[in-house]
Amino acid sequence: MRVPVRRMVWRRSVRIIRSIHPPIDLFEDIADPADWEALASAEAKFNPRIRLGIGDLSRVPVARRVTGPGASWVMAPFVHCSPLRPSRFSDGTFGVYHAGDSREVAIAETIHHHAKFMGATEQAPGWTSQFRELIGPVDARLDDIAGRAELLDPDDYTRSQRFGAERRAAGSNGITWPSVRYPGGHCIGVFWPDVIPIPVQGGHWAYHWNGKAVDYIKQLDTGEVMAVMG
Repeated sequence: MRVPVRRMVWRRSVRIIRSIHPPIDLFEDIADPADWEALASAEAKFNPRIRLGIGDLSRVPVARRVTGPGASWVMAPFVHCSPLRPSRFSDGTFGVYHAGDSREVAIAETIHHHAKFMGATEQAPGWTSQFRELIGPVDARLDDIAGRAELLDPDDYTRSQRFGAERRAAGSNGITWPSVRYPGGHCIGVFWPDVIPIPVQGGHWAYHWNGKAVDYIKQLDTGEVMAVMG
């Protein structure tokens, strides 16, 4: 089946990530990404933990790497991917940069996945995790799967992961689809760091877990607490 490609132009995309992930200075400070492996190897000789922090650079070709202020936020999902953290369009063997077309979409998507994680770990209720918001424009040609219901199953990612791997191998920049968690919203999943402009940091958030669901979110920079509508 032919996959339609659509140019997505958003003035503002929103991505929400865990705040515990620290920036890696390597991506911010070294101008030539071709030097990264050598520098990481040298640093790891003195601090073996440094490679864990940097991630697996081999997953991103040199020509597709990004550098400069904020580059760690773009590089992180590609160098820290893992089969332990699959997503809708990846089994975890390659990274995807996910974002929504609004804050509401990004929050709804992350609440769903955070609730699944919390339910599996059986952690006690409370303000369990903090997140940061990344905001930036989008201008990219992406595969548009609106109407492909078999790829938008709320829970079963088997077909969509296979589709994502096939499209990435075929040279696709990424995928756009209508949000499954927030009706009327749209999401993107980008396959390479150089497809997405480097974002800037927005707000900070905390999610409250009641033992069964995420029931409140708090914007930490303002103190505002909002109920999550089920």
